[in-house]
Amino acid sequence: MSSSAETRRRAVQAARGEIPFDLLLTDAQVVDMATGELREADVGIVGDIIASVHPRGSRTDAGERRSLAGCFLSPGLMDTHVHLESSHLPPERYAEIVLTQGTTALFWDPHELANVLGVEGVRYAIDASRHLPLQVMVAAPSSVPSTPGLEMSGADFAGAEMDTMLTWPEVRGVAEVMDMHGVLHGSERMQEIVQAGLNSGKLIEGHARGLSGADLQAYLAAGVTSDHELTSGEDALEKLRAGLTIEIRGSHPYLLPEIVKALKTLPHLSSQITVCTDDVPPDMLLEKGGIIALLNQLIEHGLSAIDALRFATLNAAIRLQRNDLGLIAAGRRADLVVFDSLEKLQALEVYVAGKPIARHGVLLQPIPPATGVTPPRDTLRLASLSADDFYLRVGGIRHGVARLRHIRGARFTRWGEVDVAIRDGRVIIPEGFSLIWVKHRHGRHQATPQMALLEGWGELRGAIATSYSHDSHNLVVLGRDAGEMALAANQLIASGGGMALAQQGEILAHVAMPIAGMLSDLPAPELARQFRQLRDLSARVADWEPPYRVFKAIEGTCLACNAGPHLTDLGLTDGSTRRIVDPLIACREIPEPYNNEQQGA
Repeated sequence: MSSSAETRRRAVQAARGEIPFDLLLTDAQVVDMATGELREADVGIVGDIIASVHPRGSRTDAGERRSLAGCFLSPGLMDTHVHLESSHLPPERYAEIVLTQGTTALFWDPHELANVLGVEGVRYAIDASRHLPLQVMVAAPSSVPSTPGLEMSGADFAGAEMDTMLTWPEVRGVAEVMDMHGVLHGSERMQEIVQAGLNSGKLIEGHARGLSGADLQAYLAAGVTSDHELTSGEDALEKLRAGLTIEIRGSHPYLLPEIVKALKTLPHLSSQITVCTDDVPPDMLLEKGGIIALLNQLIEHGLSAIDALRFATLNAAIRLQRNDLGLIAAGRRADLVVFDSLEKLQALEVYVAGKPIARHGVLLQPIPPATGVTPPRDTLRLASLSADDFYLRVGGIRHGVARLRHIRGARFTRWGEVDVAIRDGRVIIPEGFSLIWVKHRHGRHQATPQMALLEGWGELRGAIATSYSHDSHNLVVLGRDAGEMALAANQLIASGGGMALAQQGEILAHVAMPIAGMLSDLPAPELARQFRQLRDLSARVADWEPPYRVFKAIEGTCLACNAGPHLTDLGLTDGSTRRIVDPLIACREIPEPYNNEQQGA
């Protein structure tokens, strides 16, 4: 957003000493992202831009002066890749939190909303964030769905949809290209999507999980220029050497020590290193922070504070093609954050467009909701379910045995095979196993629920249900007991979406998310409280084993674009071969009935 000609004219005059500044910030040490220096300098501001950065004490003429003695002055922080939907907050509530932490700009990929609502979901993202003091840049989702043919979401995007969205001025690029298989194997849809981005001259974000060698080079050759799906320190270095902008993300903190160690082996830290949050749940966003928490973790793991800040300011501005941000320099937008220490970053004051907006973690004035914008509701197009919908069956066999393919592991899944007994038409869930159940919720097809056995999640003592499930956001339930699975699912159908836990015939915890089945109407502190309670209580249902078998994994367990087996609304899929796989390997009917035991709980 460019400043007015009048503001520029006044800034030139103020820089020359012909008129006073509107605001003069004095006595701070300026963190110079261009040189890496800490400089004693004062900053004069006119309107929404910096008019002058000059020697300390050399100017005193200003409408308002504020001393920042003992403090460090940094450009506002930037998040280069984020899904706001993972906070389960509407944009204005999200902005209220991150602005107090020093984040003043971000690049939002609303592909969660788009997978439910199509192009209208992107339009809602733009309209709901247009009025914010937070600089919200939007990416045109390329992954709707993320894996065509293996899943069905609420819409399908190809070249035409991308061409439309990329004409909107708020859209600054193509969002993460998750269909790596389509790019590498020349699918017509992915060629259209990437070419639309190239034709627009805007950014093309990547999702290069697991790509290396020739496949990584081919992915770049298609036109992709960034990646946040870093899996190790060596992976980060290979992607930097290939020419990608890497976006170190806070949602995978267990990788940060290795990535920092790898970066410190380099003779120089490239401008193509940035930071992002990707996904942050509401309680962690409030309690620990977004980008600010990530920067503090990088510092704790041995990165210098100035380097960490550069990743989130100047490097981010270069990546996002925002020459008005990222540097404390004349002519740049006056988005600034004040720290009292560089050992542990905590925003004391935040300025947006030359005006103070937050002090000591508190907004100086509330952010109103967008006017004329109606949040999308009623997106779970499902009838009430019964326990009978949650029994796993094999063909028409009433009594017998079967050998089934199943999913092993949490984040990094593998194929497994197991022999199961069938009694009264129902599979007896083996010891140590649970069920995963998925049903299409967007009303685009009437397929029956899909089910598969899970190994490596333990025996769930109840059920966990979510309508927020990357990336197609169909209704997903995990459990062993059919009645409890139905109870949790019906709670979400009644509330318009969200997350729920059921145990012993009761709802143990529930967070309603009626906006697109993923966002909440609650004030942020109350939502955070409910979400934290639900996550804490989930330990009664599941035995979590970090770093992979964690509560967050529930939201990503159906990611069919990743390698290995995953269950979607279309069936049991193989992310490596891009095929839907029949879970049945063999079966045998046994005429004589078993004893009258019920299905395992």
